[in-house]
Amino acid sequence: MKIRTAATTFAFSLALSTTVAFAQAAMVNGEVKKIDPAAGKITLKHGPIKNLDMDDDGMTMVFRVKDPAMLNQVKVGDKVQFEAERATAGITITKIEKRK
Repeated sequence: MKIRTAATTFAFSLALSTTVAFAQAAMVNGEVKKIDPAAGKITLKHGPIKNLDMDDDGMTMVFRVKDPAMLNQVKVGDKVQFEAERATAGITITKIEKRK
């Protein structure tokens, strides 16, 4: 009985960690083209966003940001990495940082 419980617990935790790994968005490379703090939006030229099934390279799009304070971390011309997800308001940047 103890072995079955341990095996079940292990299988559950493995399945959960796999689900979490797939749920995390991959960082996408981009360049800041425009920032609109009043609207809480940023324009980025970016590479493919695999988690959103956007495979085109070199696209330029306007994104909403999850937290407008994120816009203070970057300026026009910065090379960045970001994560985006689909939200009710549209595709939203959930994380952004300057590329090193």
